[in-house]
Amino acid sequence: MKTPLSELCLESIDVISGLAPRNTRLRPGANCFRTGDGDAACAPASTESMAWLKACPTTRGRFRRAVGWALAFLILAGSCGVRGAELRGGRLVYMQRGEPRTFNPMFAQDDASHEVVWRMHADLVHINRETQKTEPALAESWTTLKGGNGFRLNLRHNVRFSDGQPFDADDVVFTFQAHLDASVKSSQRALLLVQGRPIRVRKVDPYTVEFDLGGPYGPAERIFDSIAILPRHLLESAYKSGQLPAQWGLGTQPRAMAGLGPFRLKNYQPGEGLILERNPYYWKKDSRGTALPYLNEILFRQVGDEESQVLRFLGGEGDLLNRVSAKSFALLERDANARQLTLRDLGAGPEYNFLFFNLNPPGSAPASVAAKQAWFRDAQFRRAISLSIDRAAMVRLVYGGRATALATHVTPGIRLWKNTAIPPPVRSVADARKLLTAAGFRLGNDRTLRDKDGRAVEFTILVNSNNQQRAQMASMIQQDLKELGIQAQVAPLEQRTLVQRVLTSKNYEACLFGLAFGDADPGSEMNVWLSSGQVHVWAPSQSKPGSEWEAAIDNLMRQQMATAGYAARKKLYDRVQEIEARETPIVSLLSPNVLVAARRRVGNFRPAVLDHYTLWNADELFLQPAPGDKK
Repeated sequence: MKTPLSELCLESIDVISGLAPRNTRLRPGANCFRTGDGDAACAPASTESMAWLKACPTTRGRFRRAVGWALAFLILAGSCGVRGAELRGGRLVYMQRGEPRTFNPMFAQDDASHEVVWRMHADLVHINRETQKTEPALAESWTTLKGGNGFRLNLRHNVRFSDGQPFDADDVVFTFQAHLDASVKSSQRALLLVQGRPIRVRKVDPYTVEFDLGGPYGPAERIFDSIAILPRHLLESAYKSGQLPAQWGLGTQPRAMAGLGPFRLKNYQPGEGLILERNPYYWKKDSRGTALPYLNEILFRQVGDEESQVLRFLGGEGDLLNRVSAKSFALLERDANARQLTLRDLGAGPEYNFLFFNLNPPGSAPASVAAKQAWFRDAQFRRAISLSIDRAAMVRLVYGGRATALATHVTPGIRLWKNTAIPPPVRSVADARKLLTAAGFRLGNDRTLRDKDGRAVEFTILVNSNNQQRAQMASMIQQDLKELGIQAQVAPLEQRTLVQRVLTSKNYEACLFGLAFGDADPGSEMNVWLSSGQVHVWAPSQSKPGSEWEAAIDNLMRQQMATAGYAARKKLYDRVQEIEARETPIVSLLSPNVLVAARRRVGNFRPAVLDHYTLWNADELFLQPAPGDKK
């Protein structure tokens, strides 16, 4: 079917003239690709193409300007229609903060290992980091089992591991068997337990696998994301001998490893860098049928700290920076044009920073803390604290405007699940004072807030001493609370000590903390919002809910996990957020924006707010030559 003339006009002339929105979606098959600065670039492929450009009734006045842009593009690209094969080649340099600790995807928990491992492996069903929805990967399709208790996955045919060996259902069964074996101690085993029970896996035929989840499961096929399918032919003997955790350490020879991802290990020299090379057997192709990935290699250049990363990036030593602070982003902005840099502020990510109080059951906290818990357990007190905090000032002063104030823990970055009916937070010291008065607190002549027994209201806020932004936020909260007559002290602690005080000894009064969604789905937050959850920070690991509202949240969270369909789950999760806004178990503060950078020579640069922000589509990235780039 031919594309209507009006569609071609909208799709091409606006893009060539630089007038298309940054997030314009390109029609598959058009002679277009995304440039490094995120805009779309297109080049007509023939004289006929130029004729319909002239014919567009709404664009004649812009045609000459468009042609100028098109000619500039042709000089850069070398042809009027850039095809997949012409994008192939080159080495992309990724600035990595830290060295990987393992090449084994079952045990990769640090960021550096994840960044490398997930360029070498693939999963059955993948969450697209851009759309936040699932899409086929090694499983080309799937159906729900009768009763909604599981899935039948249809695997792709003619897929090979990076060593050339074929992939089939035996590899899938082996992978899940290994993950579910408690003796292996896989870091991902907990993700494969549904209501505390391991899922069951059965091979139907060489290219069909069934998964029995034991009951309805709200996140559905998202359970398969980020479970790397392992090569049975390389790892089965190690598994049977109990040596699987020791496999694929940093000293492993590249030929002894294999994966189903776009790249494979070529070389690793600790302290110098790591090189991944193109996997010649990779199964994905672009819309033209060209085999991916486009890049020949990715060099992971390890740079220990962000300041050094940024300086070396400015010096031309790298192509991508995965995430930087607002301070570094401002530094990069100064020379972005001169140095041909693409900077992206993606808005709020999955991280949420918040203040919370010690709401542990009576008898579980030290006596000195228990004396103040009567204040903390009063929802009016917690809401008053929330109303008194100047989030706008935090966004402006701590993050230079590159953060988003929050009313609940669900950030705008988790866009499919945010309850938009809950209004954004607005500071009101007057309303905070009214709530405190209603709760029995009084402001004395000495401007000190006192409870009904005459005790001055004061408490200490713990904060991670290594997190400069949170320490600054804690100091700002301290000043805000003075307007209510509350004396708050700030106690910086090393992160491990802080976590021990919160989750184990319960020896704290208040804490400023940060968590992040592991996936753009409420299922990733079960351990936080269930009262029995280990990261239910204000009162973790409860044997039974400590309040009616916690019991209500427990019920809603369990319901949404056992409910099929997005719309029904969304209604349940909206109610969780409504209870959160009313009871304020945590005082949500802000979500730092995801800030990334790339050289403009990096094509198909489409960063996302979900991890991995810049390399999630590494198989689609390509390089264009750019004057002045240094390697």
